[in-house]
Amino acid sequence: MRENVHIMDHPLIQHKLTMIRDVNTGPKEFRELVEELSMLMAYEVTRNLPLEEVEIETPLCKTKSKCISGKKVGIVPILRAGLGMVNGMLKLIPAAKVGHIGLYRDPETLKPVEYYCKLPPDMNERELILLDPMLATGGSACAGISFLKEKGAANVKLMCLIAAPEGIEAVCKAHPDVEIYTAAVDERLNDHAYIIPGLGDAGDRLFGTK
Repeated sequence: MRENVHIMDHPLIQHKLTMIRDVNTGPKEFRELVEELSMLMAYEVTRNLPLEEVEIETPLCKTKSKCISGKKVGIVPILRAGLGMVNGMLKLIPAAKVGHIGLYRDPETLKPVEYYCKLPPDMNERELILLDPMLATGGSACAGISFLKEKGAANVKLMCLIAAPEGIEAVCKAHPDVEIYTAAVDERLNDHAYIIPGLGDAGDRLFGTK
């Protein structure tokens, strides 16, 4: 596995991942599990945020302690499935600002097309975490990263629940500077570009659509 690909094997993450894979998990439980998974994964994605020492006063005395060193975080879900990951991230990083990128696949070229983009005005000063539950072909993720860079982003990470080897390869080739965080790397893509074994269509399972 490439150096910039991080697979999170914490028991709680793997347990909840198994539950969202299950075809018998309904939309309500699926949404709750995705939120919980995202919060657990956010812990690892933010592991390298810089710290600085500050002086505070406890109920007993003054002391020096550590806090995040002015590093701002931005969360950018790719619509629509990425929305399911936002609340879990915000529970752990409530001060983060949230942007949105909307993409659809052109039926003729099969390439992602941007239809909506709203980002924090100071995004070039933030560490941006792009959220996309399923890294399948990598088309949407690559396009999302490109849009962020074109608009001035200097530091981008990609966080997904499940990745296919094909998607990882595509992102690493197009954006070798981007760190990828995932809970699992599955076997392959099928003929319809669905991840196998995967969990089906994350957006449909989140919102109860077909």
